[in-house]
Amino acid sequence: MWLAGLLISLMLVWSSSLQLKAKIANSQVAKVDAQMSAISNDFRVVLDNQKKADEVRRNVSALHQLTSTRFLGANLLNALQQTTVDDVELLRMKIAQDYVPTEEVKARTGDNNRTIAGKPATVTERIMLTLEGRDASASPGDQVSVYKNSISNGNYFRSLLGKTNGVTLKNLSAPELVTIPGSPIGRACVLFSLECRFPDRTR
Repeated sequence: MWLAGLLISLMLVWSSSLQLKAKIANSQVAKVDAQMSAISNDFRVVLDNQKKADEVRRNVSALHQLTSTRFLGANLLNALQQTTVDDVELLRMKIAQDYVPTEEVKARTGDNNRTIAGKPATVTERIMLTLEGRDASASPGDQVSVYKNSISNGNYFRSLLGKTNGVTLKNLSAPELVTIPGSPIGRACVLFSLECRFPDRTR
């Protein structure tokens, strides 16, 4: 009886020690799980911050490209000042600048679990220049084509318009009698408009 009681006591002590070790091990496991969860959260935060940083870098690069290649009105005015034809007067100039945005296409998973790459958001710049003038030459209308060719062949316009885009005659009025400043009598002239469509630029 005494031996059996001793064995039972030893078994209870051993069982208690095992339960204590199990509690300690569970506590350590829970602590490690908490640390891994915190590390995973930190890793996700780092990835999110990295994506945001990449997006900011792309935006800054696009803005830098936009500012370095933007359309400058001063250069245009200088080119027009150097492109003159006798008896042709430039009356009005109109510049239409439109920016057409294209939304981002996000990457997606296609057939066979293949990842289809996305496309970043872009902006397409469209510029249209309209020149309205008056030809008051001895034969009104003859100088319009000369003025048009002078603009088309100018270095500034040739470099911007390229080979595919040119200067087009959009309107040519019938001869009419107008009063020219400094002239005592009326003078026959024609009104015309030229259009320059610059190539689209996508950024």
